[in-house]
Amino acid sequence: MKHLTRGLTAALLAALLSWGVPAARAVEPIKIGFSMELTGPFAVVGKTGLLAFKIWEEEVNAEGGLLGRPVKLVYYDDQSNPSLVPGIYTKLIDIDKVDLLISSYGTNLVVPAIPVAISRNRLFFGLFALAANDKFHYPKYFSMLPFGPEPVKTFAEGWFALAAAQNPKPKTVAIVATDAEFQHKAAESAREHAKAKGINIVYDRAYPPTTVDFSPIVRAVQSAQPELV
Repeated sequence: MKHLTRGLTAALLAALLSWGVPAARAVEPIKIGFSMELTGPFAVVGKTGLLAFKIWEEEVNAEGGLLGRPVKLVYYDDQSNPSLVPGIYTKLIDIDKVDLLISSYGTNLVVPAIPVAISRNRLFFGLFALAANDKFHYPKYFSMLPFGPEPVKTFAEGWFALAAAQNPKPKTVAIVATDAEFQHKAAESAREHAKAKGINIVYDRAYPPTTVDFSPIVRAVQSAQPELV
């Protein structure tokens, strides 16, 4: 997390310099806007992320801020609900007049914000989003994710390399994923590597995010008799 906050500082400072944001307006904070999943199913992750941001804010301001100006976090709870994200980012830009946009945590909450950034021609930093920009190709989107330039390819690569190295080599796999943006990409990565390793996919289904009873899914996977899940 410390490396993340350092990376965020460097990235935001580079962005501010590239925009030519005046350093003289010392009394005006640099406002950094984002949504965060503070309630709902991803609240544990969101609260951890917000804590890291607040630690960063405190440390940066203790050292004089960015370009001689304090930083101020402006954020709203997206309730782990992707449908709320566009409205939040519209408000951050149009009402709060934030200087920089960063994302909530994870693909499912990042993707809905990108069209808003595009419509306002705003720089946007995505945090831990897997291939979020693949369908937009927005040149002002920057991803902070440790999966390199081909994240879908990289995501399941190590897992399947380890599986294929077993003796005897597994021949079948079941792929089960939530019907949501991040899980679509993760499942796509699994399919690519299963095919490349010659492992037959015997079950491949997505389930609604609201699913609470997984018994039918477990039974279906058991019936397919995969060696890997």
